[in-house]
Amino acid sequence: MIPTISMIGIPTDQHSSFLRGPARAPAAIRAALASPHGNAATERGSEIGLDFHLVDRGDIAIAEDAGDDDRIRAVIAACPGPLVALGGDHAISFPVVETLARRHGAFDILHFDAHPDLYDELDGNRRSHASPFARIMEGGHARRLVQVGIRTLNRHCRAQAERFGVEIIEARHLRDDWRPRLDRPLYVSIDIDALDPAFAPGVSHHEPGGLSVRQIVNILLDLDVPIVGGDVVELNPDRDPTGITATVAAKLVRELAAAIAANPA
Repeated sequence: MIPTISMIGIPTDQHSSFLRGPARAPAAIRAALASPHGNAATERGSEIGLDFHLVDRGDIAIAEDAGDDDRIRAVIAACPGPLVALGGDHAISFPVVETLARRHGAFDILHFDAHPDLYDELDGNRRSHASPFARIMEGGHARRLVQVGIRTLNRHCRAQAERFGVEIIEARHLRDDWRPRLDRPLYVSIDIDALDPAFAPGVSHHEPGGLSVRQIVNILLDLDVPIVGGDVVELNPDRDPTGITATVAAKLVRELAAAIAANPA
């Protein structure tokens, strides 16, 4: 049977702290995936539609109010099999991970980002896009959190990382041959601003000194543990007039989906 991966848009940026815009990202990523500029092949050698299906389940109906987390939980709970969520801002990761952990039990998380997103709160908002991994770790939804590409660690987030036992590979320490040592089911969260702005300028928070597309893709290619799902978040189409960042996001969705298909949970 050909594996099926669901793709679900979560078009919300109500918890963004600097600029709005990521709510429009799911549509931009879908357009890039469907563009005839490329094809359905992945670097693993598999092809969408031949070796695995990537089924678009549409967007979750977002109201931009306090009930959105429950709306996200309900759709994720009803979705069969593994999935890739299209953000939206990074706040979406908390209800997605929480819901999948109820199904699978606590799993490991591989998180690519410029920021650790471990704030206890930001500007009084405990659901900020700067806080999802604090909520995830508090809730016991992840056994292990490995963060890659971080380059904005302040004292508060360093203390939070120590509190939760987070493993951080800062961008300055990442070598091309680094790979995570994983032995349990995995969730993969990719914030587009993990990439250097030279590769992906269409994000709200430009943070120079980041990763290359090649580095992230190579890590995805070498994953060999069961993958329960993942997300690609924080594309801001308002800062992406040429569409290059949407194309990068679509590439990462395709390669993440291929990794999930090759490593079923």
